[in-house]
Amino acid sequence: MIRVTDIRKRFGDVEVLRGVSLEVAAGEAVAIVGASGAGKTTLLQIMGTLSRPDGGRVEIDGTDVSALGDRALSRFRNERIGFVFQFHHLLPEFSALENVCIPGLIGRRPRREVERRAAELLDMMDLTARRDHKPSQLSGGEQQRVAIARALINSPAVLLADEPSGNLDSHNRAEIHRLFFELRDRLGQTVVIVTHDESLAATADRKITMQDGTIL
Repeated sequence: MIRVTDIRKRFGDVEVLRGVSLEVAAGEAVAIVGASGAGKTTLLQIMGTLSRPDGGRVEIDGTDVSALGDRALSRFRNERIGFVFQFHHLLPEFSALENVCIPGLIGRRPRREVERRAAELLDMMDLTARRDHKPSQLSGGEQQRVAIARALINSPAVLLADEPSGNLDSHNRAEIHRLFFELRDRLGQTVVIVTHDESLAATADRKITMQDGTIL
């Protein structure tokens, strides 16, 4: 599902990624761990097409995204990649349901279809009763579950998460961890998670450790 080959990235004089190669199978849940500055988030951003590498190749679901122009890349990102970040980035003026709908509407899918799918995803997240609530009316764990539903609205090929439970208390952290692996089991979702949480990494199908811009 994901293949990155000889990825290199430099910021000024600092070589952040030094020829990283990695494959992730369809339906696999992979955790990427390592100390701060190891290159984990940069690798995830390149896999998610949010950043272009200085060298190397990225393929997602059979598409060489490294070869796509900006417009085609934006469309591919919207349709095929779901993102979950440490901070949920929900829009405060919209309800939970409306926040989940946004990527689908950006992709110009029919509103009725998008709203139906958003309602299904919120039900999967046990948030049906909270669908009309604004983010300020939701707990931290609920907000992150809304963000996960939003990431899934376009049925992406891959779900990429950067420290998705890093801002939560222990109870909500455990719930978010459980949810990621439930998504893998129920939807066959391919998941890549960057985390400092060893308990989350230990439950993944595979743990990849990075150090100084390389995979150990």
